[in-house]
Amino acid sequence: MTPAPRADIRHHDHIVLLVDTFYGKVRHDDLLGAIFNGIIGDRWPEHLEKMHRFWGTVLINEGSYTGTPLRPHLDMPIGAAHFGRWLQLFHATVDELFEGPVAQLAHRNADRMADMFQERIERYRTRPQDFIQ
Repeated sequence: MTPAPRADIRHHDHIVLLVDTFYGKVRHDDLLGAIFNGIIGDRWPEHLEKMHRFWGTVLINEGSYTGTPLRPHLDMPIGAAHFGRWLQLFHATVDELFEGPVAQLAHRNADRMADMFQERIERYRTRPQDFIQ
């Protein structure tokens, strides 16, 4: 029997499901959990709401996110292994829940964002004077 097709990411409820499921995994992950829980602490509801706005803007053009997503990550103790695990969890979550063009866009955007963040964090660590404080 063929499994029923999964829906594509189309509306805000899908974004909430994606973000909340993904960060639920992050919070309990052996590699990422301590870092994220240590930095976010008891502010998870605010963080999740910000991530709903971010991914809603990126994936379904909600236009509800404004901000600079790189800045909070610059001083985090993260490297290639952390980004690899973040991507592994993100891609698995997308694939568990959704399929379609917007789900594929989520994969591409996550890959691009991880590459860009890694490159800029490394540059920040080696040349912090290049960044506006």
